[in-house]
Amino acid sequence: MKRAAPPFGSVAEDRRAIPGVGSAVRLSMLETRSPLLRFPCRFPVKAMGLSRPDFDSLVVGIVRRHAPDLSEGAVTLRTSRGGKYVAVTVVIEATSREQLDAIYQDLSDDDRVVWAL
Repeated sequence: MKRAAPPFGSVAEDRRAIPGVGSAVRLSMLETRSPLLRFPCRFPVKAMGLSRPDFDSLVVGIVRRHAPDLSEGAVTLRTSRGGKYVAVTVVIEATSREQLDAIYQDLSDDDRVVWAL
Protein backbone atom coordinates (compact mmCIF):
# COMPACT_ATOMS: atom_id res chain seq x y z
CA MET A 1 0.00 0.00 0.00
CA LYS A 2 1.34 3.43 -0.93
CA ARG A 3 1.77 6.05 1.77
CA ALA A 4 -0.01 9.36 1.30
CA ALA A 5 2.24 12.24 0.37
CA PRO A 6 2.85 14.87 3.07
CA PRO A 7 0.59 17.90 2.66
CA PHE A 8 3.48 20.27 1.90
CA GLY A 9 5.30 18.26 -0.77
CA SER A 10 8.21 15.85 -0.57
CA VAL A 11 9.87 15.90 2.82
CA ALA A 12 13.40 14.80 3.58
CA GLU A 13 13.61 12.31 6.42
CA ASP A 14 16.75 14.06 7.60
CA ARG A 15 17.64 14.90 11.20
CA ARG A 16 19.86 17.90 11.74
CA ALA A 17 21.29 19.57 14.81
CA ILE A 18 20.22 23.12 15.52
CA PRO A 19 23.30 25.27 16.24
CA GLY A 20 23.55 26.26 19.87
CA VAL A 21 20.97 23.74 21.04
CA GLY A 22 22.83 20.45 20.78
CA SER A 23 19.82 18.21 20.20
CA ALA A 24 18.70 16.83 16.88
CA VAL A 25 15.22 17.57 15.65
CA ARG A 26 13.28 16.71 12.53
CA LEU A 27 13.02 19.73 10.28
CA SER A 28 10.39 18.26 7.97
CA MET A 29 8.29 21.44 7.75
CA LEU A 30 11.31 23.46 6.62
CA GLU A 31 12.46 21.01 3.98
CA THR A 32 9.67 21.16 1.47
CA ARG A 33 9.67 21.72 -2.25
CA SER A 34 7.42 24.75 -2.12
CA PRO A 35 8.98 27.89 -0.66
CA LEU A 36 7.60 29.15 2.63
CA LEU A 37 8.64 32.73 1.93
CA ARG A 38 8.62 34.88 -1.17
CA PHE A 39 11.56 37.25 -1.46
CA PRO A 40 12.02 40.09 -1.02
CA CYS A 41 9.90 40.36 2.12
CA ARG A 42 9.87 42.02 5.51
CA PHE A 43 11.13 39.53 8.08
CA PRO A 44 11.52 39.85 11.87
CA VAL A 45 14.80 38.44 13.18
CA LYS A 46 14.58 37.78 16.93
CA ALA A 47 17.34 37.02 19.40
CA MET A 48 17.39 36.72 23.18
CA GLY A 49 20.26 37.05 25.62
CA LEU A 50 21.15 38.20 29.11
CA SER A 51 20.08 41.77 29.78
CA ARG A 52 23.35 43.63 29.24
CA PRO A 53 23.77 47.22 28.05
CA ASP A 54 25.39 46.16 24.75
CA PHE A 55 23.24 43.15 23.80
CA ASP A 56 20.98 45.09 21.44
CA SER A 57 24.05 46.58 19.71
CA LEU A 58 25.50 43.10 19.33
CA VAL A 59 22.36 41.74 17.65
CA VAL A 60 21.93 44.79 15.41
CA GLY A 61 25.61 44.59 14.40
CA ILE A 62 25.29 40.94 13.41
CA VAL A 63 22.09 41.54 11.44
CA ARG A 64 23.52 44.67 9.78
CA ARG A 65 26.43 42.62 8.34
CA HIS A 66 23.89 40.85 6.15
CA ALA A 67 21.17 43.52 5.86
CA PRO A 68 22.88 46.92 5.98
CA ASP A 69 19.83 49.01 5.07
CA LEU A 70 17.81 48.93 8.31
CA SER A 71 14.88 51.32 8.37
CA GLU A 72 14.02 53.74 11.15
CA GLY A 73 12.19 51.87 13.90
CA ALA A 74 13.45 48.46 12.73
CA VAL A 75 14.70 47.50 16.21
CA THR A 76 12.51 46.76 19.23
CA LEU A 77 13.48 45.50 22.68
CA ARG A 78 11.51 43.56 25.23
CA THR A 79 12.83 42.79 28.70
CA SER A 80 11.74 39.62 30.48
CA ARG A 81 9.40 39.90 33.45
CA GLY A 82 12.24 39.32 35.91
CA GLY A 83 14.64 41.59 34.00
CA LYS A 84 17.28 38.90 33.48
CA TYR A 85 16.84 38.60 29.70
CA VAL A 86 16.17 40.90 26.78
CA ALA A 87 14.67 39.99 23.41
CA VAL A 88 15.74 42.04 20.41
CA THR A 89 13.67 42.07 17.22
CA VAL A 90 15.15 43.52 14.04
CA VAL A 91 12.80 43.78 11.05
CA ILE A 92 14.72 43.53 7.78
CA GLU A 93 13.91 43.44 4.10
CA ALA A 94 15.03 39.86 3.48
CA THR A 95 16.29 39.14 -0.01
CA SER A 96 16.92 35.37 0.12
CA ARG A 97 16.85 32.24 2.25
CA GLU A 98 20.65 32.25 2.14
CA GLN A 99 20.71 35.72 3.70
CA LEU A 100 18.46 34.56 6.56
CA ASP A 101 20.53 31.40 7.05
CA ALA A 102 23.71 33.51 7.31
CA ILE A 103 22.13 35.85 9.87
CA TYR A 104 20.92 32.97 12.03
CA GLN A 105 24.26 31.18 11.75
CA ASP A 106 26.14 34.27 12.95
CA LEU A 107 23.67 34.81 15.80
CA SER A 108 23.94 31.16 16.84
CA ASP A 109 27.74 31.32 16.75
CA ASP A 110 27.85 34.08 19.37
CA ASP A 111 27.82 32.73 22.94
CA ARG A 112 25.94 35.79 24.21
CA VAL A 113 22.87 34.85 22.16
CA VAL A 114 20.74 32.39 24.13
CA TRP A 115 18.38 31.74 21.21
CA ALA A 116 17.51 33.12 17.82
CA LEU A 117 14.11 32.82 16.18
